[in-house]
Amino acid sequence: MRLILLGPPGAGKGTQAQRLIHKHDIVQLSTGEMLRAAVAAQTPVGLRAKDIMASGGLVPDEIVIGIISDRLDQPDMKNGFILDGFPRTVPQAEALDDLLRKKHIRLDAVIELRVNESALLSRVETRVAEMRARGEEVRIDDTPEVLSKRLASYRSLTEPLIHYYSERRKLLTVDGMMTIEHVTREINRILAAIGAVETQATPRKPAKMAARKTSRPVGKAAKVAKKASKKPAKTARKAGKATSGRTRKAARASAKGSGKRPARQGGKAAKKVTKKRAKA
Repeated sequence: MRLILLGPPGAGKGTQAQRLIHKHDIVQLSTGEMLRAAVAAQTPVGLRAKDIMASGGLVPDEIVIGIISDRLDQPDMKNGFILDGFPRTVPQAEALDDLLRKKHIRLDAVIELRVNESALLSRVETRVAEMRARGEEVRIDDTPEVLSKRLASYRSLTEPLIHYYSERRKLLTVDGMMTIEHVTREINRILAAIGAVETQATPRKPAKMAARKTSRPVGKAAKVAKKASKKPAKTARKAGKATSGRTRKAARASAKGSGKRPARQGGKAAKKVTKKRAKA
């Protein structure tokens, strides 16, 4: 199963991704983690990314695609993956499509978690107010102001991907405003509907299997019994024919000894005499 999760910040992509990787034994591909792993492993692509990251620059799409390409060749990718944080733009999506095509990998679906942005902002405001009331420290990136900027960036850069994947019939939309459990169930339902995951067939009951097995010998026994019942009747018919044949032979022999013809022949002679007399 190979998926991409789309949705604005706060839509719950991370939560649903974790549930999917545990349920289906697939790998979550985060571009940030892959970049750091490539740098640590000092791969050719990682070394190119290291200098750019050290200078605070944005890593070019071609380097990110190269890191994803290397990661897709790893043995743990056999069951599939979820791409997290990539693609973010249409050019990145086009580059990813080219990469998957070259590797003969089919993307099963792009799942969009659609949410109400004003509701997301309201949630963050409520959470921040509750944290401050409890005296807890609020993260700098977890404020309504930061979320507003991230939402604006999502609309301008990432939202066009919805149209891009919709045209390619890969987009599946789920209401992200439902509860976490409802969202999870809906994602698994649509994945099963498109055949991205295998549904387990209901096993046959042992009793039914046993009944089928026992019914076959009974059927054979019935056929044998039927054949056996036909034999006496057949034998009786043969015996009856033999007896009637012997009776006819005995009658002919008796008539011959007495100088008389059998009744059938006598009947013919009588008819001839009658005809002669009628002519006279």
